[in-house]
Amino acid sequence: MVNFRIISKIIGSLLFIEALFMSWCALMAFYFHEDDLMAFLMSLLLTFGSGFIFLYLGRNSENSLSRRDAYVVVTAAWIIFSFFGMFPFLIHGSITTFVDAYFETMSGFTTTGATILDDVECLPHSILFWRSLMQWIGGLGIVFFTIAILPSLVGGSVKVFAAEATGPIKAKMHPRLTTTAKWIWSIYLILTIGCGISFWAAGMDWFEALNYSMTTTATGGFSIYNDGTAIFQSPAIDYITILFEFLAGINFTLLYISIVKMKPSSLFKNSEFKLYLTMVLLATVGIMTVLIFMQNYPIEEGFRNALFQVVSLITTTGIFNDDIGAWPHITWIIMGFVMFLGACAGSTSGGFKCIRGVMTLKVLQNNFRQIIHPNAVLPVKVNGQSVPQSRIIALFAFFTLFVLMALITTAIMIISGIDPTNSIVIALSCVSNVGPSLANDVGPYLTWSGMADYIKWILCLLMLMGRLEIMTVLVLFTHSFWKEN
Repeated sequence: MVNFRIISKIIGSLLFIEALFMSWCALMAFYFHEDDLMAFLMSLLLTFGSGFIFLYLGRNSENSLSRRDAYVVVTAAWIIFSFFGMFPFLIHGSITTFVDAYFETMSGFTTTGATILDDVECLPHSILFWRSLMQWIGGLGIVFFTIAILPSLVGGSVKVFAAEATGPIKAKMHPRLTTTAKWIWSIYLILTIGCGISFWAAGMDWFEALNYSMTTTATGGFSIYNDGTAIFQSPAIDYITILFEFLAGINFTLLYISIVKMKPSSLFKNSEFKLYLTMVLLATVGIMTVLIFMQNYPIEEGFRNALFQVVSLITTTGIFNDDIGAWPHITWIIMGFVMFLGACAGSTSGGFKCIRGVMTLKVLQNNFRQIIHPNAVLPVKVNGQSVPQSRIIALFAFFTLFVLMALITTAIMIISGIDPTNSIVIALSCVSNVGPSLANDVGPYLTWSGMADYIKWILCLLMLMGRLEIMTVLVLFTHSFWKEN
């Protein structure tokens, strides 16, 4: 059965870490002398005190996780982290209702980027920093962060990694998973620092650069301005955003091999990266052509805006530097496709993932060959390695659930009175963890804050399932999961 003692112990330790992050925000509030200091101090005490309670409940627990425990702890960690993460908003009064605060926090930690705040520029600096920090924490995973800094806490860390990591194939760069986790977080930190310095050099002040570097490398999309990076009207900032979003969309294990191990050629030998790069180039050329010949954009501006939106959506960042709602609808189809596909597994992006796209293409290719050669044995190979049949079955099970979740959510929203176009885009953007839709908001007459509360709860669940790739959450609702044997 599920070992709730070890789960409680891990949750308690995670809450200590969340309280530590809140203390950074309290220091930020003290520095700017704004009215949100007390909100963060009270949230910090509530989170820290609750952490003690969870640790007490988990006292004398065995330091070993079963596979069941891993799935419970990962799902519970994201739900509980979001619960305590919403207190600064509620206590300060930035968000006044429980459902809105939880929606904003879940959107932050899952790096979805959908916000119920219609005017973020009126918020104090520390609240803005907390929104950005939430996305940065959630970029690689809450529990995965724990494996990196507290390896002795999680005895079944490999199982936790399997439950929280994205993609059908979990690659390790080192025999010890804790070493892998530290290297991945080191690369993530280096990307964030490099992005921040680049933004600062391009004209942002230190606070702007800090926030945008966190949300860019997390491919989250939260902004400290209502118009996002478009407010700067800077081609340099656009290109920096494109570069670091693109890098954050690459599998971090592949980044480690190409950068730390000094093997850049490994990028172009990797099937997933080649599909990722190809989709970015093809979608950019297609949209740029439409903008130049149908919208009369100058060549550089057409190229930059097309590339910006393609990279933003394929990495599921979801930020905009132009009013794409005014673009021809053919561009929406292209962007909708890349938004569904997503970037690489093992990155900070959401979506279906390019590795699954590669596997699907290989299966289709083999099926066509099988028609011509019925008796041929044709294994599915990715990067020279055969993919087990169980992974192929899991691939199509995931695709079915991915589409099914989007369709069910779309149907519920249409029944609630939301128009079909917005319903489809909202469902797809939440399950893919993209956030803002193709019309910059949810639509011309509808905002995230204007939706019914029960719709927001459904979207919270959809964002969580999208971030944990559906199976991790849904398996908890199966009868066999809770059977003793």
